[in-house]
Amino acid sequence: MLRTLFLTLTLFISFAHADYSEAVKLKKIYPLGEKIYNKRCPDIATTAIQTEDALHDAIEQSSCAKLSKKHKEALFLYLWDVKLHQKKHTLKDLSVTKEQKCPVCGMFLYKYPRWVSMIEYNNGKKYYFDGMKDLMKYYFDHQEGVTEIWSRAYYTQKPLNVEDAYFVIGSDVYGPMGHELIPISTKDAANKFLIEHRGKKILRFDAITPEVINELD
Repeated sequence: MLRTLFLTLTLFISFAHADYSEAVKLKKIYPLGEKIYNKRCPDIATTAIQTEDALHDAIEQSSCAKLSKKHKEALFLYLWDVKLHQKKHTLKDLSVTKEQKCPVCGMFLYKYPRWVSMIEYNNGKKYYFDGMKDLMKYYFDHQEGVTEIWSRAYYTQKPLNVEDAYFVIGSDVYGPMGHELIPISTKDAANKFLIEHRGKKILRFDAITPEVINELD
């Protein structure tokens, strides 16, 4: 019995916390999970589920209990993120007009499309910046009501939620305002960038502090 419990917990950890980028979730994982849910196990009742443990138990007790690890990952993430927390299936639009300027430095954003980053607030307002460095300067003084923050993944140039990003600092790649936080969509890609561009450190969003930003200036 203990061995069974250990295997179950190991499986849960491996698929409930898979380190997928936001773009991969939106384009591949969520659609796959939705397909599996609708075709294989619509019997999973999500209305009363409030924790990850409860969702895991519900999957293990459903007709999808014998799915492969990959399919359980997709099912879990779809149910947890989309069904239970109404996460949208769309990437944020980071396009800007020729009139828009960065509220921190005043530069025209359309000249630097690959560096555009955005903060969205619960009142619907969105503010666009010419890089994560200026965005973070603004963020530290205006954190109340923030719902989402997006940037562009360095390699793919696709919108990337900062909660899924790996930021490389101290590299030889410069943005419009000099030294930058370089957003990378995966840990492996971030490690590659760190080596190839002489970066100093990889940070997750929560580890970015005013001191980090000051060092970039």
